[in-house]
Amino acid sequence: MQLLSWLPDSPIVTFTILLLVSLTLPPWFERLKLPGLVGLLLAGVALGEHGLGVLNSQSETMKLLSDIGKIYLMFVAGLEIDLAQFNRKKNRALGFGIATFVFPMIAGMITGLYFGFGWNAAILVGSLLASHTLLAYPIIQRLGLAEIEPVVISIGGAIFTSISALLVLAICVPIHTGSFSALDLVKLLISLTLYSGIVLFGFDWAGKNYFRRTGNDEGNQFLFVLLAVFLASVGAQVIGVDQIVGAFLAGLAVNDVVGNSPVKDKVEFVGSVLFIPFFFIAMGLLINVPVFISTLINDFGLALAIVLGLILSKWIAAWVTKLFCGYNWDETLLIWSLSLPQVATTLAATLVGFQVGLLTESVFNSVIVLMLATSILGPLLTQRFALPLLLRQTRQVSDSVSIWWENQQEHHEDPIPFAVVVPVSNPDTERYLIQMAALIAHHESGSIIPLSIATHAQIHMDEPELQLALKQSRALLKQALQVGEEFQVETKPVLRIDGDVATGIIRTACEQDASLIVMGWSEITSFQALLFGTVINNVFWSCHCPVAVMRLLQEPVKIQRILVLVKTLKPPTLRTVRFAQLVASTNQATVTLLYVCPEQTSDTQVARIQESWVEALEDTAVSSPVSINVIAADHIATTILGQAQQADLVVMRSHRRRTAGGLIVSSLTHELVTNLNCSLVLFAEPQS
Repeated sequence: MQLLSWLPDSPIVTFTILLLVSLTLPPWFERLKLPGLVGLLLAGVALGEHGLGVLNSQSETMKLLSDIGKIYLMFVAGLEIDLAQFNRKKNRALGFGIATFVFPMIAGMITGLYFGFGWNAAILVGSLLASHTLLAYPIIQRLGLAEIEPVVISIGGAIFTSISALLVLAICVPIHTGSFSALDLVKLLISLTLYSGIVLFGFDWAGKNYFRRTGNDEGNQFLFVLLAVFLASVGAQVIGVDQIVGAFLAGLAVNDVVGNSPVKDKVEFVGSVLFIPFFFIAMGLLINVPVFISTLINDFGLALAIVLGLILSKWIAAWVTKLFCGYNWDETLLIWSLSLPQVATTLAATLVGFQVGLLTESVFNSVIVLMLATSILGPLLTQRFALPLLLRQTRQVSDSVSIWWENQQEHHEDPIPFAVVVPVSNPDTERYLIQMAALIAHHESGSIIPLSIATHAQIHMDEPELQLALKQSRALLKQALQVGEEFQVETKPVLRIDGDVATGIIRTACEQDASLIVMGWSEITSFQALLFGTVINNVFWSCHCPVAVMRLLQEPVKIQRILVLVKTLKPPTLRTVRFAQLVASTNQATVTLLYVCPEQTSDTQVARIQESWVEALEDTAVSSPVSINVIAADHIATTILGQAQQADLVVMRSHRRRTAGGLIVSSLTHELVTNLNCSLVLFAEPQS
């Protein structure tokens, strides 16, 4: 059908349609409890040659965007792997990796041979089943189980199976596309080994040196990472293997370089909102609906064998790991559920095999069915099997629930005077910020340091703009001094001239040996701020001491009810609760702790979770009243907003890492910030 044939045949039209689909469809499908990528695939089907005919999979534009998306998908897969966790349990991780690769590989080979495929194609089918994508990892993070051993070895298994599956692909495709002797195989393996060494070690070395020399030049660092990705992809093609092998290796290579830095978030941001969705739409374009339906009817046995073979073989691998590592059944089933989803490596390798003619359209369609089945089943099972482990996880809270500056006091012979640095720039919000800082400083018998920065990039100090900025800064500091005197707190205003506001705040806090920075909330209003960060994000990322970002809608002295949002039962979370208790004790306010667990959590489990929080909070030093509210619900934001209607202040913990969208990049946090009608504090400690 060509219902929209009136549209001009232009790359801009194609790009616009892809953007529209990527923006609108995934949220709709996620509301239906389906992965967003399902919507992208269906959009590709509807808009492709077998639907409305709007997009053409053979056009140069679609080929380019699809290839970039495929490369980006594999790069992000390598970039997201936590190598530090893998190294912690590398022996067990490798053991599970071998098991969860070998058994599905055998199952896939048997399936391929049974349905009449040659050895080469059967081996490739086996490799498609061997890898896995940690699609349910966000569920694990939400429950605070990311560091338990079963999850760590699942991550290690993902590394091993992804690399191994791509190596199989790198060998099978050349065998299929031309004459391939044993000598050719040896040459390929040697060149692949040398190439892998250059990428993994050479790119890592070059990246660390480049990042060290460029300092905070995030724009060029971002370009360096992109160059590394596509340079590795081109190099893979030069030695005769597919480009996705290079992209994955590049992800592993720069993983250690970027860490959790802003550059990593920017790279992932660009990929997740642009190129990776384009790849899934392009996959949908290749689905011939009549042939797909025919596959489900006439080749139902093949699709069923692939799906059941994957599920059963992954279970066997988890069971074998249980025998050797001594895991209980809850841990074993969690490992199994995490290894089920087949998305990134599987889809990318399937597309390559299909495009070169090694895999048939029946196999391609069967893998789409496999992806849909496992991407839905895996996360559901993970949520089911993770809950018992949540109740039994070991709580490492006995060491300290003291806030950062209290720990600093304990490790210094000479007491460090407590000091709160308060950057001021907006007269409308200054008074509330100074009041809050004064309350905290008074409670800790410390002082406040109002800080105003006159930005000036020139070397000439007689510029009229600088003189005006200095005048405004002195007026702000005078007002801050008056507020400090009202609360009978020692106030030491600081006026600084600096070319960058964030740098000025960070350096002043370090020079003054600050215990805490209290900052006002600034709205992110431009695309530049979204992509390259704000002053708040720069301070959050780099400062040596805790930072509390506040949006205060009323005088702090009137705050009586504080709601603390918690996600995981860990020391950093408990220290956030401790901070909320400290704020409450300055004004005799009450503190309510809110924990939202999955809707499937039983009443008994809810009660046990609540008991765990009660036990964990028994050792907190501040004696402010704390009530604990555990609610089972899937609509987290709606639940929180409902509970927040009775609060004057909401306190949330933020990780000390800056993301591409600043502090509100998470959809949950963004919704809360947008809709909360009370004051808000985002609190973070160094290295939290």
